Amino acid sequence: MRVSTKLAYVLCRYVLIGPALCLWARPRIVGREHLPTCGPVIFAANHLSVLDSFYLALAVRRPVTFLAKREYFERHGPVGRLQRWFFLTLGQIPVDRRGGAGASSALRQAVEILDGGGAWGIHPEGTRSPDGRMYRGRTGAVRVALKTRAPLIPIAITGTRRTDGRQRRRSVTIEILPALDLGSGEVTEHRTRALTDELMAIICERTGQSYTDEYARRWTRDTAGPDAA
Repeated sequence: MRVSTKLAYVLCRYVLIGPALCLWARPRIVGREHLPTCGPVIFAANHLSVLDSFYLALAVRRPVTFLAKREYFERHGPVGRLQRWFFLTLGQIPVDRRGGAGASSALRQAVEILDGGGAWGIHPEGTRSPDGRMYRGRTGAVRVALKTRAPLIPIAITGTRRTDGRQRRRSVTIEILPALDLGSGEVTEHRTRALTDELMAIICERTGQSYTDEYARRWTRDTAGPDAA
């Protein structure tokens, strides 16, 4: 990780973003004993709000690289340039949610991060839930875990989604669960799909969300393939 990225993480974690998140929601963090103290690790969480990634990083107390939708890096104007600088400085990976070569490139970068001993965060649903339910997970997290043998840690997040349109203080809980047992044997599409479904079921049980066995579509332009990252 570059020095500038480390500095940006420290500033965001301890000065700019972390204190504000704690003041706003006083998050309750459960299960830190399941966190590896060092080495490669994958954090896979449900996705209710744009704040989820920030609360996850706050809970695990180490720099985490996430996949970020490509649109965040391509907006024009001053706001777009500031947004692009913010995500690149924090080491985030742009991903093409349409799948195909763009998604495969992002997953290759995730493998490189893990090979270097880093932490990678992902929301397997691919986009924020449009209605609070949990949607079918995409298989990228499990595919990378099987390739790298990095621990795959499910994260259950509750309380980040607004339900009444008011900006009142929220009650946020981040629960860190035991690593998913990836087992052994040949890596097949069937096995990858089954492990992804198990991952989502574990998270769903802890969050209490209703589950729907279809892929989330927040915007009609989101045409990601069924097994995109």
